[in-house]
Amino acid sequence: MNDVAGGLESVVAAYGMQLLLAVVFLLIGLWVIKFALKIMEKNIQGKFDRTLTSFLLSMSRAILLILLFLSIASTLGFEVTSFIAILGAAGFAVGFALQGSLSNFAGGVLLLIFRPFTAGDMIEVAGYKGKVQEIELLYTIITSPDNKKIYVPNSNISTNSITNFSALDKRRVDLSFGVGYDDDINEVKEVIKKVVSEHELILKEPAPIIRLGEHAGSSLNFDVKVWVSPTDYWNVYYDLHEELKYAFDEAGFNIPYPQIDVHFDEGVKM
Repeated sequence: MNDVAGGLESVVAAYGMQLLLAVVFLLIGLWVIKFALKIMEKNIQGKFDRTLTSFLLSMSRAILLILLFLSIASTLGFEVTSFIAILGAAGFAVGFALQGSLSNFAGGVLLLIFRPFTAGDMIEVAGYKGKVQEIELLYTIITSPDNKKIYVPNSNISTNSITNFSALDKRRVDLSFGVGYDDDINEVKEVIKKVVSEHELILKEPAPIIRLGEHAGSSLNFDVKVWVSPTDYWNVYYDLHEELKYAFDEAGFNIPYPQIDVHFDEGVKM
């Protein structure tokens, strides 16, 4: 018994101080991690999307905890290089197996950091067009104009050109209207100006552009370019098509149709 007691005393004497230091190190480390994460959250709150903020905090916490436990293991006398090698090999295997998902993940992080668009914006990217509902770390969710929910991989978005229709406070509506060659050019322009000036959704500045744009095969085509708020684009687009048709009819303008003039040479015998 004396030998056993002596052995326990020697073990306690040898490792007791290390265990005590490890416990103290653990408690202090957890407190430091908690304090550091609070400071980090305070500094990045509002600067990034909430999804990215939550991810950065979770990732930072995981990394700090791993470093803390490796440090504690080293304090207790364990060889940490083997742990690091195992973690590295596991990380490589997982990364190779999930390289597609990791590519989407990296694209999602870039989108959340640089913010080429936000939720609610109307965009066109990777062959899809619609309103952004949510930006997740792997996918961006878009609702199409005909109300289909589309999950677009973030890797496709981050490597393609993005058209954001909502980024600026104005959009230009470009239209073209044709009248007959016999109609008076100035009169046509005045009728168009009247319709445009009376439309309440069309902005006064920048000024609308109304010019004869093309001598087509059977019509004179007038370019009409007006500026609107992005949310009013389609209302103005359809309104002008309808209202100018009524105005042209009232003014007596000819709506052009494709025509072919056939000339007969009387000297040619049939």
